Amino acid sequence: MKGNKNVLLALSLTLAVGFAGTTYLVADETKDQKGAAAQPAASTPNLLDYLGDTKVISVEPVRQMFSHRSHVVQHKLACSDCHTGIFERKWGAARDKGDYTHADAFDQGQYCGVCHNGEAAFATVGEDNCMRCHDSNMIAPDTIYFQKPVRTVVFEHKDHVDMGMKCADCHMQLFDTRMGAAEEQPEKFIMQALYDGKYCGACHNGEAAFASDTRCTTCHIGVRGDERRLAKAADKNKQKAQ
Repeated sequence: MKGNKNVLLALSLTLAVGFAGTTYLVADETKDQKGAAAQPAASTPNLLDYLGDTKVISVEPVRQMFSHRSHVVQHKLACSDCHTGIFERKWGAARDKGDYTHADAFDQGQYCGVCHNGEAAFATVGEDNCMRCHDSNMIAPDTIYFQKPVRTVVFEHKDHVDMGMKCADCHMQLFDTRMGAAEEQPEKFIMQALYDGKYCGACHNGEAAFASDTRCTTCHIGVRGDERRLAKAADKNKQKAQ
């Protein structure tokens, strides 16, 4: 009888230990499952993650924007379609070559002009296309007033356009398209530069147009002239406000 009790006691202890162990394992497994569920699922790699900022914005020689998103994702171009045959994989490499302009390259089928030729993609010329890359309607002011290095030099932009001159006749070879760019180097934007055939002097040489050392008041209206201009503009704005 005593032997039977010992057997029952041993059996009970074995069952108790087994039950406790099972309970512990189940609890531990459940804990692991909860921990795994709490961790975020690995995100699916996105092509744009490898491109960084999808917009490449150039400031020199002229401000323009190139969208990787539209070319790679929307139009499904491969990296090798442009690199390295058309563009190097180095930031600013095209700019440093000195020919990254419409007249010298784009319009001749280089750089962006390889595809943007009016057939494979919209052309690099044409007013309707300008704002796609330059984020501007590219409408030039009728009159430009230079204030440096002297005040005030007048350039009638509209008059020159009406003569039949094209943007590429002056930009980018003679003038940057960015307002005030020439004035940022007042030590270079001087009359001697014009006499040497630079800036306005490229045409105003006495042959293509009147020489830059003649008819001074055509361009130089002076301080008083500028004050009259500003007063007239103020009166015009006042009338519009009324």
